[in-house]
Amino acid sequence: MQAILITGGAGFIGSNFIPYFLNKYKNYKVVNLDLLTYAGDLSNLSEVADNERYTFVKGDICDRELVENLFKEHQFIGVIHFAAESHVDNSIKNPDAFVRTNVFGTFNLLDVAKKHWMESPNVFTEGFENSRFLHVSTDEVYGSLGETGFFTEETPYAPNSPYSASKASSDFMVRSYFHTFGMNVVTTNCSNNYGPKQHDEKLIPTIIRKAISGENIPIYGDGKNIRDWLFVLDHCTGIELAFKEGKLGETYNVGGKNERNNLYIANAICEILDEEKPKEISYKEQISFVEDRAGHDFRYAIDASKIEGKLNWKAQENFETGIRKTIQWYLEKYS
Repeated sequence: MQAILITGGAGFIGSNFIPYFLNKYKNYKVVNLDLLTYAGDLSNLSEVADNERYTFVKGDICDRELVENLFKEHQFIGVIHFAAESHVDNSIKNPDAFVRTNVFGTFNLLDVAKKHWMESPNVFTEGFENSRFLHVSTDEVYGSLGETGFFTEETPYAPNSPYSASKASSDFMVRSYFHTFGMNVVTTNCSNNYGPKQHDEKLIPTIIRKAISGENIPIYGDGKNIRDWLFVLDHCTGIELAFKEGKLGETYNVGGKNERNNLYIANAICEILDEEKPKEISYKEQISFVEDRAGHDFRYAIDASKIEGKLNWKAQENFETGIRKTIQWYLEKYS
């Protein structure tokens, strides 16, 4: 039984990934290290809570002693690193927390993994030579696109918020451990995720929650900012493939090829709610426009041809199928 460390597994993407991974790979046990800050919720992992191959540890990825002790106890052969401060608005108000967790926390994990896998006595006879560190990042590190074009793995970094700057910094730290030390690392940069278990403050859960509660549905600016939407379980399959089959030192962009602007998202959700939970007037009447976010990037869109061609990955959900599944999950949650 091989052990892997998953950081931030009680968050949105991690809590979708852990049940998926444990169900698919019966020869792995998973240790989930999560500090349970505002975005972490153990109820997201209720389906694996009693799984004998799953262990939860509440703790901080910045805690060197804790991370070293976990490596010694479990002899991890892999790390899948989700843990991050990720709310852009919060990064504008409180950037220091993002630098600490996203930059220093990533460094701390990398350095302990390197020490355990590459500096321990008899390391190559212990089977650690193929141990892998997979770093989960974001397309926001690339900055903003105009009306055309796509982010590729060769797009220069140009982060525009404290959040994206901290993630770009963590990406570079991961890269440095490959180029300097030869460490087995892979990075994935994903487009905007949506689906079950996302934190209530994010765009799609906010639209659904505000709609059914009868409140105004807030849309930044004119609502024309565009994102490439990726269903979270499609992202999980991309992470799995990158972890299992990705090439040493490489980066893979994972995107859903579902570009939609924020106003379209709001209208689409309202139309589905008009069908699923009708009331006297359309939910669209609740849409309102609020002051735009500082440094709000206009458009993100990912070219996922590398992971599609090299690792045979393909998104299974288009936006129309994925958003219906998402709305159904939140209707059950908020009912």
